[in-house]
Amino acid sequence: MAIATVNPATGETLQTFEPLTDSEIEAKLTLAQASFLQYRKTSMAARGEWLRNAADILERDSIKYGKLMTMEMGKPLKSAIAEVNKCALVCRYYAEKAPQFLADTPAESDASQSFLRYQPLGPILAVMPWNFPFWQVFRFAAPALMAGNVGLLKHASNVPQCALALETIFTEAGLPEGAFQTLLIGASQVERVISDDRVKAATLTGSEPAGASLAAAAGKQIKKTVLELGGSDPFIVLESADLEAAAVTAVTARMLNNGQSCIAAKRFILIDTIADKFEQKLKEKFQALKVGDPMSEETDIGPLATPSIREELDEQVQQTVAMGATLVLGGKSLSDRPGNFYPPTILKDIPVGSPGEKEEFFGPVALLFRVKDLDEAIALANDTPFGLGASGWTQNEEERDRLIEEVEAGAVFINGLVKSDPRLPFGGIKRSGYGRELSIQGIHEFVNIKTVWIK
Repeated sequence: MAIATVNPATGETLQTFEPLTDSEIEAKLTLAQASFLQYRKTSMAARGEWLRNAADILERDSIKYGKLMTMEMGKPLKSAIAEVNKCALVCRYYAEKAPQFLADTPAESDASQSFLRYQPLGPILAVMPWNFPFWQVFRFAAPALMAGNVGLLKHASNVPQCALALETIFTEAGLPEGAFQTLLIGASQVERVISDDRVKAATLTGSEPAGASLAAAAGKQIKKTVLELGGSDPFIVLESADLEAAAVTAVTARMLNNGQSCIAAKRFILIDTIADKFEQKLKEKFQALKVGDPMSEETDIGPLATPSIREELDEQVQQTVAMGATLVLGGKSLSDRPGNFYPPTILKDIPVGSPGEKEEFFGPVALLFRVKDLDEAIALANDTPFGLGASGWTQNEEERDRLIEEVEAGAVFINGLVKSDPRLPFGGIKRSGYGRELSIQGIHEFVNIKTVWIK
């Protein structure tokens, strides 16, 4: 994929960029290493001040950066502005909490004194996706920078202006030169970066193939990785659920970011007794959504990020229908307008062996499944290679406890929307990846947890 800004609402190529040459990459790696040797000595107070400055900049220019995101990847502007403000939140969270999270931890042993000390590793490579072009980066950068590491960002090739803006924000906030750098490089150049001895670890949010590729390259060098990959999150609605509340949340859970979110609810697993009512409520709410210009405040659903994403999604829908699924709503690309638009879509009666049964649908498509009881619901929820998030809806305490205990996922939300929160660790299991971002667990991923023993 070329490094370029292509407006997904119009298909117009607005700007293209040349990938860095080998010599330019070398210069940035040299700067990152030199910066780290000094940056690691800076005080926690200074790092916190720089992150608070970044938060101030984000809030001051939230509309500008929101428009930049919308122009490059198509999310509705109101969602983009909210994303910018969430980035400010995570900056302030780690500025406040990092001194506590990274304080020496006493440990009992046969020594007169023993404790754990948390020390930075060095330059960390972050390979980040286009779907949340600011938030994904800040949830890596805020803890990594507070820990004393420096960041190297390889962003998705369709959001280069966001990538450059992120470096500008950190520079304006006062971080030393080289503490956070954007690398405009293609996917084929990532292995060259992670293989460099100066780069100590890597994190990736993206597709399963991209994660496997980075992990393999890092594994050859015995370097740590954190991976947050795909998901096919179940949204389980049981008989005792508040159906109206569940349906309202289901719309947000499926349609957030035009349906392009790893933790979006994708498989709606419904107990037979309430399935018809829930389906009707969901259909009515999907029909009320407005598809259109993502810059408009009235728009609920903007375009998908690229033509290939729309084509792949439509192919999955058509194959699933051809194999016997029932199309409740939508199901055809909106070819009457330019851009990568796809309508809110609902499929039910999903056949065994079809794309709808096991694959991740990355767009505004809800897949409805019926089950007879809680046992079947849990079995179906777990019958997937993914394990990122899950949402369960019930007013029954025993059912709640079983969902919490038995659903295989990195996060289970009861009667609520699966979301990331700086205060809670975030990540998956199975083929959704490993490691955690956010909270205290996230900041500990990229530090040397050094054992100190004193006689």
